[in-house]
Amino acid sequence: QVENVESGGGLVQPGGSLRLSCAASAFTLPYYCIGWSRLVPGKQREAVSCISKGDGRKYYADSVKGRFTISRDNAKNTVYLQMNSLKPEDTAVYSCTSFYTPQDPLRGDYDYWGQGTQVTVSS
Repeated sequence: QVENVESGGGLVQPGGSLRLSCAASAFTLPYYCIGWSRLVPGKQREAVSCISKGDGRKYYADSVKGRFTISRDNAKNTVYLQMNSLKPEDTAVYSCTSFYTPQDPLRGDYDYWGQGTQVTVSS
């Protein structure tokens, strides 16, 4: 397990915003796309979003499309997830994740890294 990979989680009210950061330098294996997955206790891990390593193509799960925006800073080797209009159902532990399938990365194999960062959306 890699430490200090993710940051930026916290407690926010519904409708609020948070920005998560992922230190991409922690990813040592080749990948197609880097981004985020999330886990709610008792549920299956969900792929949320990723940005491709080559052309910067962006992918989003339907559940976050239009609300979340992924970006990267190549100089800092960091990937960001801007989360707006947060809902209680977005509450989860968010983990940096590498995806390997070019055709449909959010549905393919992946590895998640680090301890994750807790996002709690509650009034």
